[in-house]
Amino acid sequence: MTQDDDNDRYRAPALDKGLDILELLAHTDGGLTQAEISKTLGKSPNEFYRMLDRLVRRGYVQRQDDRFFLTLKLFGLAHFHAPVRRLVSFATPIMREFSNKAEQSCHLAIYDRGSVVVIAQQDSPTYWGISIRVGATISLFNTGSGHILLAFRDAAQREMMISEQVRLKTDTVRPDDLEERLAAIAERRFETMDSLQTAGVRNISTPILSLDGHALAALTCPYISPLNADAPSFETVIDHIREAAAQISEIVAGAGTDGE
Repeated sequence: MTQDDDNDRYRAPALDKGLDILELLAHTDGGLTQAEISKTLGKSPNEFYRMLDRLVRRGYVQRQDDRFFLTLKLFGLAHFHAPVRRLVSFATPIMREFSNKAEQSCHLAIYDRGSVVVIAQQDSPTYWGISIRVGATISLFNTGSGHILLAFRDAAQREMMISEQVRLKTDTVRPDDLEERLAAIAERRFETMDSLQTAGVRNISTPILSLDGHALAALTCPYISPLNADAPSFETVIDHIREAAAQISEIVAGAGTDGE
């Protein structure tokens, strides 16, 4: 028995069919119709109808009109376990150092299947600070972390993220000026905005970048203005958090926040 014959004994045609679709869509910009998928893979359209329906229902593929697109669910699954734990382990001492210098708290968040998920939190060394629960999910549209994760992705990824956010959260409305805001964030390399959840807090967010310049995560400081005149200023905290994000980027991906 040849190795090919032995491998054929363990074939799972339905699984192969699903993987063929995912791999094809992963290498295609602009999505494909069912007929185009069938033609490319050399099968009849009827063979892929049920498989495409299941992939859409499970969130791996998204249908828009008559075209099918790969979502970021596989990306989220691949990055949510061991790589996320490594990211947290690398980031934790740097986040602690930032909080001690800035006298503010901070948290680290990633994108996962339509939501921004907090994966690490560092408390302020002072009496006061904002603490975000690890595992909490927040919005792409109205948070500094969400803006960073959108701003530092390519156009196709950004649209998939936005589509997932809107699909999963029926009360979410895409801001009219979102594209302009994201372009400004990408240019200045950080985001500052008043918290839309807590009065008196101004968020400062910066990207943790991969080698290709895409945001792996967002590092955010919910800045509270101190009454102590000797405490670090808002501008100083911006410098501190950008430095911390650059250090984490260099460790996890070999890239600083300025792409150097």
